[in-house]
Amino acid sequence: MFESEVQIRVRYAETDQMGYVYYGNYAAYYEVARTEVFRRLGIHYKEMEATGTMMPVLELKCKYLRPAKYDDLLTIKLLLKQKPKGSRILFEYEVYNEEQTLLNIGETTMVFVDMNSGRPTAVPDLIHEKLDAYFSA
Repeated sequence: MFESEVQIRVRYAETDQMGYVYYGNYAAYYEVARTEVFRRLGIHYKEMEATGTMMPVLELKCKYLRPAKYDDLLTIKLLLKQKPKGSRILFEYEVYNEEQTLLNIGETTMVFVDMNSGRPTAVPDLIHEKLDAYFSA
């Protein structure tokens, strides 16, 4: 299993009239976590796209347990519980506030797509090279 964390401070513009983080912003928080964690691993979306592979979201799930509020320092924990296979990768997320209260859980299933054909393609070798060590054979 692979696990990593990213912290994000809630900006005023991300809240609704009740002072809670607007529900649609959690998908953006998940994206920040994916991008930053991949960057730490030496995987850059921009470079992957330059080689002809994109990674669109196939499915998004999000469950709201408690509200996040303006100026909260959130910890977004990204988990890969299973090795990527075929053309898909499943990311799971847990969002905590500074008191370590679990606020939100979610997941995104991403699919690797050949940008020329628009068809699913195998998980790139670079992804396997960076992640295989975290999964037992």
